[in-house]
Amino acid sequence: MIWKKKTIKDLLPPPVKASHGEYSMILSTHDEPAKPDLELVKLGIRAAQAAAKIDLSFLENSMAEVWPGEHYKLLAGFVQVLKPAVAIEIGTSTGLSALAMLPFFSGKLITFDVQDWKSYPNTVLKESDFGRLKQVVGNLSDPAVFEKYRTIIQHATFIFIDATHDGLLERKLLDLLASVTFREPPILFFDDIRVWTMLKMWREIPYPKLDLTSFGHWSGTGIVSLKGGK
Repeated sequence: MIWKKKTIKDLLPPPVKASHGEYSMILSTHDEPAKPDLELVKLGIRAAQAAAKIDLSFLENSMAEVWPGEHYKLLAGFVQVLKPAVAIEIGTSTGLSALAMLPFFSGKLITFDVQDWKSYPNTVLKESDFGRLKQVVGNLSDPAVFEKYRTIIQHATFIFIDATHDGLLERKLLDLLASVTFREPPILFFDDIRVWTMLKMWREIPYPKLDLTSFGHWSGTGIVSLKGGK
């Protein structure tokens, strides 16, 4: 007899229909290694209040206008509140997140990706978008690449991490960021923290952190303050 290998999707079919679903788990918070501090909670509230007033209709993209449920307005809210001189995005992809943030602060936005932005067939970026916006092609979780851009990273006060979502790259980045002497410890903004492959990484973060999924992306949004130290 040939036994079919069962996957979690076979054993636990979705209880409802939706256009997109991800497997996750509900976990207690009282025994997590780190909790949000009051400063992080206040920042999350301020950014959510700013997001509620932000209009992204200029992007002419229906997903950018979904809020809560997508993170584009919340990203814009954070840079509007924090006013970073340097912000970093890890995962350029189509460029929608970068364009959502750029008009709401006056600093530089450095976006990293393993692919050139032009290689994405559905990119929303144009040559004219670059100025304060700069793309670096490279894997920032590679220690050699990280070292090359360490000086830029030292000046960043907001870092948006939206790359592989496998929990491994994110852990490598956290370890590398822990080695940086920042001018001002940054706020990290993680995408997809509720996705199965991200659960362990998110839970084990030793810094003050706050789950903002209800105000951000339906698949999980979390912020981390490196100011709290390990």
